[in-house]
Amino acid sequence: MGPVSIFPCFSYLSVMKEVAVGILRSDGKVLACQRRRNAVYPLKWEFPGGKVEPGESPAEALRRELREELGIEATPGAEIHRQEWVYPDGVADPKKDGSFRVFYFLVDRYTGVPANHAFEEIRWVTLPELRRLDILEGNGEAVDKLLNDDRARS
Repeated sequence: MGPVSIFPCFSYLSVMKEVAVGILRSDGKVLACQRRRNAVYPLKWEFPGGKVEPGESPAEALRRELREELGIEATPGAEIHRQEWVYPDGVADPKKDGSFRVFYFLVDRYTGVPANHAFEEIRWVTLPELRRLDILEGNGEAVDKLLNDDRARS
């Protein structure tokens, strides 16, 4: 007999993936990255980052992911947001990832110039421009938080 979920109605909870995301800031802009056209959720815009591997903290995972995706050495700053997000089609389709715990970090300190090693396109955008992009649904809450925090400072 195979494994039995203790949450049969909430099976996505037992396979939640942890993801670390970096919000790189420079000169009043943030770095937005467009997913490749052959990726899951093709051509959606997101922040760089990726899955936390066993034995890594979210900040360590983010440093590794930014090195791999953008070729930079980063020092993650404050964690500004944490959320759990479920993509319903990902839960229904085992080929897609369905549920995530996402850690969002500000990244103001890094060495090197971000170079595109993993995306269709990368682009520095203002916060109002970011809102107009076709943002990956799971990043929408963090984008709203950035916009609201920016308005509060203005």
